Amino acid sequence: MRAARRGGPGAGLVALAAVLAADCAEPGGGAAPARPPAETAAEYRESRAACAERHPLRSAYFGDLHVHTVYSMDVWTEGVRTTPVEAYRFARGEPIPLVGDRTVQLERPLDFAAVTDHAEWLGEVRLCVTPGSAAFASQPCRLYRGEVAGQGLYGSRLGALSEAAGPVVLVDGFPVASPRRVRALCGEDGTGCEPATAAVWEETQAAAEAAYDRSPACRFTSFVAYEYSYTPQMSKTHRNVIFRNERVPPLPVSWLDASEPRLLWEALAADCLDAGTGCDVLAIPHNPNLSNGRMFTVEYRDLPLGEQASRARVRGRLEPLVEMMQVKGESECRNGFRGVTGDADEDCDFEKFRPAETSDCGETAGAGAMANRGCTSRLDFARYALAEGLREEERLGVNPYKLGFIGSTDTHNGTPGDTEEASYEGAGGEGELTPLERLSDPSDPIVPPARPNPGGLAGVWALENSRDALFDALRSRETFATSGTRIRPRLFGGWDYPGDLCMHADLVAQGYARGVPMGGDLRPRPAGARAPILVAAAERDPGSRQVRSLPLERLQIVKLSADPDGRFRQRIFDVAASPERAGVDPATCEPRGRGAGSLCAVWQDPEFDPARRAVYYARVLEAPSCRWSALQCLSLPQGERPPACSDPAVPKVVQERAWTSPIWYTPAAGRRG
Repeated sequence: MRAARRGGPGAGLVALAAVLAADCAEPGGGAAPARPPAETAAEYRESRAACAERHPLRSAYFGDLHVHTVYSMDVWTEGVRTTPVEAYRFARGEPIPLVGDRTVQLERPLDFAAVTDHAEWLGEVRLCVTPGSAAFASQPCRLYRGEVAGQGLYGSRLGALSEAAGPVVLVDGFPVASPRRVRALCGEDGTGCEPATAAVWEETQAAAEAAYDRSPACRFTSFVAYEYSYTPQMSKTHRNVIFRNERVPPLPVSWLDASEPRLLWEALAADCLDAGTGCDVLAIPHNPNLSNGRMFTVEYRDLPLGEQASRARVRGRLEPLVEMMQVKGESECRNGFRGVTGDADEDCDFEKFRPAETSDCGETAGAGAMANRGCTSRLDFARYALAEGLREEERLGVNPYKLGFIGSTDTHNGTPGDTEEASYEGAGGEGELTPLERLSDPSDPIVPPARPNPGGLAGVWALENSRDALFDALRSRETFATSGTRIRPRLFGGWDYPGDLCMHADLVAQGYARGVPMGGDLRPRPAGARAPILVAAAERDPGSRQVRSLPLERLQIVKLSADPDGRFRQRIFDVAASPERAGVDPATCEPRGRGAGSLCAVWQDPEFDPARRAVYYARVLEAPSCRWSALQCLSLPQGERPPACSDPAVPKVVQERAWTSPIWYTPAAGRRG
């Protein structure tokens, strides 16, 4: 039985209608049209033609900001040879070759993408796979290429590219140490690999430039980017580093160069933000569900308060977003954590990568998640990172975790945006060439069979499809995450929205004029205002000739607050629902029922406390459909189906969804600056 509170007059639901105003809608609904946001003239920080189409009320663009190609050290060992040039071709809707003599093509092109190859060992990989290079015949390179018998992928092959920089410790039986460059490849001081690293970095930039549409058509945007792959004690705390334009530092900053994220932020500030070159950048925390609590654990509480606040500001400046969803699972929330009170949330049981029985870290961080070991923490999930940010803001006056949401894939096939359940080709190279291999996954003893999913997408509400417009929207958190679908959700927050706003054709214009969009802070509470009003709306994925459009089921508001004792309180409100539920027959994967094409609600917080900080976001659920694994099981003869096809731990049905970035409320006494 659902424990979430349902919408209705008693729960603060003021109005509900299945309409969502587009940015080109005519005024209506008996009210004067609101003025749109002020930014209507294109102002670029780069050289380009102005986009022919510009949307003052913002348009939704879909992309992927987490993509690996052959330049990444693990991708090469997986047999994938997709280049950044080919990855961008795929994102634009062109067919490309893929390992296993396959040709793949995206059903619907993306609007934007970034290739984010691992910064670590870019030069070493280039030297080791280039015949005739000074290092090609070395023993480390022979190990890396798999020419030494008996060496596994995540043992000696990848380990051949680095040496221990300090003492080796055992974590759940795994030897772990901080890495440094192999002297046999890069020289005693490690700089011998820099020319090769620079060459790969220049090729990465050239591929992004070649893919970027600088014409007035503005059909596709590419970003220069890389992944900083900090992995302390086998905990995944990586970041994707995204640059606004072509003005970037001469080399990427890797874990080998910056031994902790704080040093990454300092390097990005010094070499980019504060360098006076026109460089601009942000870092996006990798899907945090495998971080053993390390991604959002506050590590500076033993420092003087002034230094703590300074560090929190640096992090907030560089990291305005978090990756909510990708092939390694969803990182919104999880049930059962100590210190989380309020509603149980059955919709948290979605695409979880680690088993439900994984132990709770409590208030400490663990280790070993990349090997499916160690504990899991509430701070492995974006929902509770938001609550931790409220607690830090109460304590310091600074919120280091003011995070908007995006999704991406983390594909290792060089296939950005390949998220359709019905055509999933895997994301990890040679071990996933056929349905049987994808369902059995014998190449990876750590990841349970059929556990990965096709990944998510980044949604951005922006003025146009240009680097400047998209980057500004990313920084301001006017973004949303999806589980791979192309639902278009909206969220606005204010104090005086009319109760029948869902019936107005100028809903979006009024949303901006009377309040703030997703990613923003509620304006100060006016005298006499009882509680904030949120306007949430969503349109179904329209589909295409190759992609089935699925109806919507529910629209929810999630509210979070933090108690002084460290407990987090969550409330989940169903504010709109389809009058007729739709579903799917898991035996045949045929859809059932009609569902809703759009959902909308004007909702006022029934439990508002003006003295307490709070944060709100919207979640939209599609009607259930068959998961990729169920579809591929059905494609196999009954007698050839692997155990995953009958394993109750492998879901047969998936309920695709979208999450808006949050809106924050701060009491007047708590506002700074």
